[in-house]
Amino acid sequence: MKNQFIIALALSVSAFSFAQKKELKAVEKAINSENYAEAKSALKQAETFLPEMDSKLKAQYYYLFAKTLYAGGKGSTSDIDTALESLGKVKGAYNTEVAELKQSMVNGLITKGNEAYEKKDFSVASKYFENAYKASKKDTLFLYYAAATAVNVQEYDRAITLYEQLKDLGYTGIETEYYATNIETNEEEKFANKSLRDLQIKTKSFKNPVERKTESKKPEIVKNIALIYVSQGKNEKAIEAMKTARKESPNDINLILSEANVHYKMGNNEEFKRLLEQATKMDPNNPELQYNLGVISGESGHPEEALAYYKKTVELDPKYVNAYINLAALTLAKEEGIIKEMNGLGSSKKDDLRYDELREQRQELYKSALPYLEKALELDSKNISAAKTLMNIYSILGEKAKHDKMKAVVNSIEGGN
Repeated sequence: MKNQFIIALALSVSAFSFAQKKELKAVEKAINSENYAEAKSALKQAETFLPEMDSKLKAQYYYLFAKTLYAGGKGSTSDIDTALESLGKVKGAYNTEVAELKQSMVNGLITKGNEAYEKKDFSVASKYFENAYKASKKDTLFLYYAAATAVNVQEYDRAITLYEQLKDLGYTGIETEYYATNIETNEEEKFANKSLRDLQIKTKSFKNPVERKTESKKPEIVKNIALIYVSQGKNEKAIEAMKTARKESPNDINLILSEANVHYKMGNNEEFKRLLEQATKMDPNNPELQYNLGVISGESGHPEEALAYYKKTVELDPKYVNAYINLAALTLAKEEGIIKEMNGLGSSKKDDLRYDELREQRQELYKSALPYLEKALELDSKNISAAKTLMNIYSILGEKAKHDKMKAVVNSIEGGN
């Protein structure tokens, strides 16, 4: 009787195992026919056996579950999320199949992400890129794409999570680029990889092989983390993010400028100026830095400093239009003190003499601003601010011909000509 019970139990287990395999076979058959609705139905049947399945059958179940949800690339974003989670549960068996499915998913997700990006549907593109990274964790570039596109649509909560992942991974995005000079054209060309470049060198059609590193994306990542924190009102976290990055790269001018910009957004003008001055010492021939120092000096009530910075700006870049505009504005700002004194004078002979002196000073002030405005308009013929100011100054100076000519210019700009 005991032996009969053991035999019966063995038959029962065998039949149960057969039923499990049968359900999974049904799933497989439906997938091969691209009937994913039927595959989902069969999976529900197979799920009832899941607790009793051995490790190999469980691996098969989770693999088929992922394949069903992916649906040959037709699955929704949430389905693909779940599919990737399911693949993470595959243990032991099906390693080759899982690797192949993941690669297929990566290819499909990147294609869809690029298509969404081209359509400027950045939110959708970001999710595709994020899932591509989940499918291939070694390809951290996909995670960077996901974060960058999330920022484009101001999905800051998602973006900060993605950027923090990149920071924790130590992602820099630095790549090696391969170049060589075309012997026929004598122009340098970039190659997709080292092998292709070296092959062309061997054929003697190219010479002078060169390798260059791309710039690190770390400053951009840290800057965006900080700016997102600023937008969320988390200023201390923003500054902490910058300081951490600068400890790692103390001589990275881009990080210094990023921290300076965060302080500027927070209204910390003194710290903004200090960091800009530090950056200027590292890059003294950068006109943009000189210009920004001019702006902050002017805003903080140091007009003479601002003038010096703007003059340095146009010395470094003679075509820097806004620097000329600001030089003119600072020059004309001195008029306020002159007018105030003129209005406070009485009618005595002494006051009349002083009034004439001040009027002469005012005239000279206008004349000293003219070269800056004329240069700005020469560089930017549609600059309405420069044109209108010139027109008014010519009028005050009594230069009718120049006033009339400039009035025509103003009318032309305002008329869209």
